[in-house]
Amino acid sequence: MFKLKEKVLNTIKKYNLINDGDKLVLGVSGGPDSISMLNILNELRNDKNLHMNFDIIVAHVNHLIREEAIDDENFVRDFCKKINVKFYSKRINIPQIAEEKKIGEEEAGRYERYKFFDEIMEQEHANKIAIAHNKNDKIETIIMNVLRGSGISGLVGIEPIKDNKIIRPLIECERNEIEEYCKKENIIPRIDRTNFENIYTRNKIRNIVIPYIKNEFNPNIIETMSRLSDLVKEEDKYLEKITILRYKEMYTSCENNKISLDLKKFNKEDKVIKSRILLYTISKLFGTTKGIEKIHIEDLIKLCENNIGNKYLTPNKHLKVLVKNHEINFYKI
Repeated sequence: MFKLKEKVLNTIKKYNLINDGDKLVLGVSGGPDSISMLNILNELRNDKNLHMNFDIIVAHVNHLIREEAIDDENFVRDFCKKINVKFYSKRINIPQIAEEKKIGEEEAGRYERYKFFDEIMEQEHANKIAIAHNKNDKIETIIMNVLRGSGISGLVGIEPIKDNKIIRPLIECERNEIEEYCKKENIIPRIDRTNFENIYTRNKIRNIVIPYIKNEFNPNIIETMSRLSDLVKEEDKYLEKITILRYKEMYTSCENNKISLDLKKFNKEDKVIKSRILLYTISKLFGTTKGIEKIHIEDLIKLCENNIGNKYLTPNKHLKVLVKNHEINFYKI
């Protein structure tokens, strides 16, 4: 068993990514990461000595950005046919969607990919989506989060499993190991030339920032930052436990579109816990904290500290936070 295959198997066991009876939708672009993930997972499920009872289906999205994208699609289709894995593909005009929604092509592509994966998951009665993010992707994400001024949670980077639905079996494998695996397995993956164009922030970090740090400061920067990420994750999990505990203590009521907390108990907490409780409450109400920024949290903390009744803030068009009757009331507008 090649080293990479062993690493993937260890990652699956360590984080309990795949269980008996699971049916996975694999997002496969045809690049080194995703094609390695497909090949390894297929071998693991067919290895009778491992007794791993799971099924896989491949989903490929053609973004219609590059001329050679049709070759990528055909490559993945042929690869799936060769190893007898069911294949789905969809062609989506990402540049057009990005223009219509006034968002970047990268964001539009990500949204449409996951939307398609969800559709296939429902159609095939699958229960998990496997994405081929690797350790380098994780570190690039951490650096991007730092540059954006992220909080402690941004230093965690990409998780091995999210919402018990999205799994990342290659998350503990470095990019050079994946490329070496492809050579050893005689797999010639598709190479997305846009990965070498330093237009997007991630590409600049991948092609300029990390190589510079490796050459000038620390050749093991990927492993060093990965250890930092693991440490931060442990501390973040502890703070999250404290946050949930405090939230339960100050929770007073919950209706369809409203959650109320005890104002006096909230104001007794340290700022770190206050910030987390606000984010946790907003997440409970909306299922996400997207659109809520640091400045919004600081303004809400000030609002609560002032303790003046019938004062409110609307951090965005969907959320209203009202201080009234010794309570903090979060409204879904």
